[in-house]
Amino acid sequence: MTISQELFQKAGTLIPGGVNSPVRACKSVHCDPLFVASASGSKLTTEDGAEFIDYVMSWGPMLLGHNHPEVAAAIAHAATKGTSFGAPCRLEVELAQAVVDAVPGIDMVRMVSSGTEATMSALRLARGYTGKNGVIKFHGGYHGHADAFLASAGSGVATQSIPGTPGVPADVVKHTLLAHYNDLDAVRTLFEQQGDDIAAVIVEPVAGNMGLVLPKPGFLQGLRELTRNYGALLIFDEVITGFRVSFGGAQAVFGIDPDLTCLGKIIGGGLPVGAYGGKREIMSHIAPSGNVYQAGTLSGNPLAMAAGLATLKALAQKDYAALAARTDAFSRELENILHGKGVPVTRNHIASIFTLFFTETPVVDFPSAQTADSKAFVSFYQQMREQGIYLAPSGFECSFTSFAHSEQDFERTLEAARKVSF
Repeated sequence: MTISQELFQKAGTLIPGGVNSPVRACKSVHCDPLFVASASGSKLTTEDGAEFIDYVMSWGPMLLGHNHPEVAAAIAHAATKGTSFGAPCRLEVELAQAVVDAVPGIDMVRMVSSGTEATMSALRLARGYTGKNGVIKFHGGYHGHADAFLASAGSGVATQSIPGTPGVPADVVKHTLLAHYNDLDAVRTLFEQQGDDIAAVIVEPVAGNMGLVLPKPGFLQGLRELTRNYGALLIFDEVITGFRVSFGGAQAVFGIDPDLTCLGKIIGGGLPVGAYGGKREIMSHIAPSGNVYQAGTLSGNPLAMAAGLATLKALAQKDYAALAARTDAFSRELENILHGKGVPVTRNHIASIFTLFFTETPVVDFPSAQTADSKAFVSFYQQMREQGIYLAPSGFECSFTSFAHSEQDFERTLEAARKVSF
C-alpha cells in the first residue's frame, strides 16, 4: 500500500469521504486521490515521492506556478507581523487598489474568504439593490455551493451526478431561473415572462465548470442589453477567469461592462480568499455604508492580502499573449495526437486554459459537454497519471497551464499522450 493510500484510508475515518472537497476523491476516474507533500513551479510531489507535471494548478489560481518565490516571501514577511487581526490593515487597501486598477468593471471591492462567499454576497447585494428576488443562472454553471446556485450546477455537482443536493429547501431555489449557456433567446424569454422580479443574471463569461466553453459572439453583449433593459444586474463570476484570461479578466477581453464581478483564487495567490466588486453606486449599498449586510472575521486577512498583492504585482509583468500562444500550440498538438488514435476529440481553448472533450460535437453548452465519452476520458486520465501527468479528475473541468510550465513539460506531456491506447 502506498503512503497516499494509507492516508486516504485514515482520512476516510476522520473526514467525510476522506476529502474536504468531493471531486478530490477521484471517484469518477476510479482512482484513489494522490496526497501532495509539496509543489514547486509546474510540479507536484506526492507523499510517496512521485513527481507530476500539474495541469490542475489548484484549480486555476497558481498562474505564476507553485511556491513562487516573491509570493512565498510576501507571505513569510506578513506572518512575522501576525496572522489575523480582525481589524483593518494596510495590505487590504493596497490589494483593493490593485484590483480596482486592473479590472475595468470594479470601482469598489469587498474582500471575503472564498469564491462561494463572493457569489453569495453579490447575489444578496443584487437583490437588496433592485428589490427583486429572481436570478438567472446557466445549466452547468458553478458559482460555489451557496443554496441558490445548486440548481443544475457544474463542477463537482456534475461530476458526482448529484441532481442538486438534499438540504436545499425548494423555497430557496424557486427564485433560481435556468437557461442554457449561449442561448440568448431563452434568457430573453425568461425576462419577457418574469422580468419584473429578476434581480440579476450571474454568468461565467467563459464557462469553466462544464469544461471550458466559450461565449458565442453576441451572447455576453446580449446579456448586458437585456439586464439593462429590465433593470437587473449583470454579475460576472470571474473566479476562474479573473487575472487569468487577461490581467483585466474576461470582461477586458470581450469588452463587457458588468455591474458586479466576483473574484477568487488568483487574488489570494493560493491562499483562501475571494472578493466581489462593481459600480460605486451599487457597492455603496453594502453595510456599513448601506443596509445590505455581509461580514467576515477573516475577510482581508493579512496573509491572503500579502499573497494576493505579490501575485498581482508579478502577473502585471508577465506576457499573457505568449503563454496563450504556447498553450494553444501545446493543446492543439495534444488534440492531434488523440485524433491520430481515432478518438473523437473537441478542443476548447482560451488564454492558458483548455479542455479536451471526447466528442465530435462542438461544445457550446452543458448538454453538448455531456455528449463526451466518459469512459474514454477515464482511460486517458488513468494512463496519463501513470506517466506522471496530473490532470483534473473530471471531464467537466479545465486544464490550466502557468508561466512556470516549460517546453520540456509540454513535450513530456505530449510524449505521455503518444503512449496512451484506447
